[in-house]
Amino acid sequence: MTTGLAEQGSAKAGGRGETSERWTTAAVAALFERPFMDLVFEAQRVHREHFAPNAVQRSTLLSIKTGGCSEDCGYCSQSARYDTGLEKERLMPLTEVLEHARAAKANGASRFCMGAAWRGPKERDLEPVLEMVREVKKLGLETCVTLGMLRDGQAERLREAGLDYYNHNIDTAPEFYGQVITTHTMNDRLDTIGKVREAGIHVCCGGIVGMGEGRRGRAAMIAQLANMAPPPESVPINDLVPIPGTPLAGAEDIDAFEFVRTIAAARITMPTSVVRLSAGRQQMSDETQALCFLAGANSIFYGDRLLTTDNPEADRDERLFQRLGLEAV
Repeated sequence: MTTGLAEQGSAKAGGRGETSERWTTAAVAALFERPFMDLVFEAQRVHREHFAPNAVQRSTLLSIKTGGCSEDCGYCSQSARYDTGLEKERLMPLTEVLEHARAAKANGASRFCMGAAWRGPKERDLEPVLEMVREVKKLGLETCVTLGMLRDGQAERLREAGLDYYNHNIDTAPEFYGQVITTHTMNDRLDTIGKVREAGIHVCCGGIVGMGEGRRGRAAMIAQLANMAPPPESVPINDLVPIPGTPLAGAEDIDAFEFVRTIAAARITMPTSVVRLSAGRQQMSDETQALCFLAGANSIFYGDRLLTTDNPEADRDERLFQRLGLEAV
């Protein structure tokens, strides 16, 4: 048994293996309808075909520019359109970013993700981010950024700086998208993902559940991701954290088993992708997280904060890993 994240060459994190199967929304919805034990068993079987079963990749996420975003994403505390009490901050200086990156590496993270609240980076914004990527890369960490929508040529510059992953989530199902965001379209997001792919950068792309999309919407989101050619190398699945002051502040929590079903559907439809258990872990019990790992999640965000929301403290994660016999990679 290997101890790394991937057991087979075609399934390595960041691999470019394409899936020959296209998934319809109906087919993914049928996965959700399966008996829970059967679904999780199948997801674990698929997981073990492609990955070391007890290896979990750990990433740390840092907000390098907080608040003041012009977009109207209904879940986001950083939108300038909503009064969430979040204080707008300028782009973080390089020295401070590197302090966080060194601490993340010392605490066991293997990937360092940097997020900026922009519709997309202007040219004056991009150069300092490129320097951050170069310097974080020198620390021996994988690099990831999420900067919003990219213009022509920007993805290539990020690749030249050494960027490993670009995160740009589709957020939700295509047919539900307009109920969450109106200032840009799903096609705008897909355009940026295409630019990232063409530049030779690994794609990190997932979505958020619990925004009122229903099971059909969750199935459509998973189908959209699975049918990318190839699917994203990294697929973060977020459980909505309702933020006071945003349009989705009153959203009802989805059932924990429904969230696990979403993880399982992602694993079955995207067998060689790394599936990340992302936002919402602070509210999850250890038992729910264990079921997510059983259903095929093999990456987490690690640290006390996810951009502007809380995340389980590192020592809680360490205890959980020890209790479950999981290996951080």
